[in-house]
Amino acid sequence: MRQHLAILTDNKPGVLTHVAGLISRRAINIECINAGYTEEQEVTRINIVVSVESREELARAVNQLAKLIDVIKVVNLDDRPFVGCELAMIKVGYKNSSQREELANMAALFHAKVVDVQLRSLILQVAGKEDRIDALLRMLQAYDVLEIARTGQISLSRGEVPVKNM
Repeated sequence: MRQHLAILTDNKPGVLTHVAGLISRRAINIECINAGYTEEQEVTRINIVVSVESREELARAVNQLAKLIDVIKVVNLDDRPFVGCELAMIKVGYKNSSQREELANMAALFHAKVVDVQLRSLILQVAGKEDRIDALLRMLQAYDVLEIARTGQISLSRGEVPVKNM
C-alpha cells in the first residue's frame, strides 16, 4: 500500500540522507522523495511516498524517524484528508508543424503548458494528480518522447491545521 509522509526537519546538511537511509534500512520502498523550504527558514519539509506491506511496518519506521535528532515532526497524511500534486516536464520530438500543432492541442486538453519550442522538439509542463500525468504520457506514446522529468508528489493536509501542529 502507498502511504504519504510529511516530515519537518531542521534545515541542515545531511538530514535528507539520514531520513532516506533509515527508511531504506527498514526495507521500505521509497517511490518518491522530495525536500524543500517551508514558511520557516530554518525548517525543511520532506515529502515521501512509500510502499509498505502493513500499517504496523510503517508505524515502526515513523517512530524511528521521530527519534532522529533533526526531525521535528512526522505525519502520515493518509490518516486525514490531503491534497497532492506532481509536476512533470516532457520533451517531445516532432517532424513537422502539423505534429507540433497536435501536441499543442493535446497539451491544452490536459491543461499543460508548452514552455519551450525548438525546431524539432518542444517541452510540455504539466502539474496535477499522478493519474492525469500518466494519462498524458499514454497519449504521447504515439509521438517521440525524448525525455521526462517528474518531481514526485508533494502533499498538504486539508483544513486550517498545518502539519507542524498535528
